[in-house]
Amino acid sequence: MTQLTSDHPELDVLPQWPQETIAVLVTTDPAPHAIPVSWPVRAGDRRILISLKSDRGSLARLRERPEVALLILGGGDVALCARGEAKVIAEEMPGAQDYVAVALDVAVIDDHRQSAFSVAQGIQRTVLDEFELNALKGRVATLRDWAANSN
Repeated sequence: MTQLTSDHPELDVLPQWPQETIAVLVTTDPAPHAIPVSWPVRAGDRRILISLKSDRGSLARLRERPEVALLILGGGDVALCARGEAKVIAEEMPGAQDYVAVALDVAVIDDHRQSAFSVAQGIQRTVLDEFELNALKGRVATLRDWAANSN
């Protein structure tokens, strides 16, 4: 009989990933809930910034239970799960009052790369609304500025 193990190799620091990466945020209540998150921003060796729409159920869940996981599959062979505590760092984002900024302080970085294959491209999304694309670019630019100024 095969024994199951939950041990994964871990990374010491977050790698770089392409800006257009789509991640999957997992919150609990206590059951897990997973949603796609556009363009997470690496804000240091163990910090990630994301924007969430203020009416998302995931936002309410992470306020109640801040322990979350963020799965990132990105180009350049990035395959990881960042686990840690999330907290709202801005209740309204500049120019996007219906979005909040969330910081994930990463405690563990599970490395899910495998020698048998590599992640050439992560999850892909095509933005169909030019206004939404520009709004996303604006939010990410704000998060990148905040990340640069906090280091």
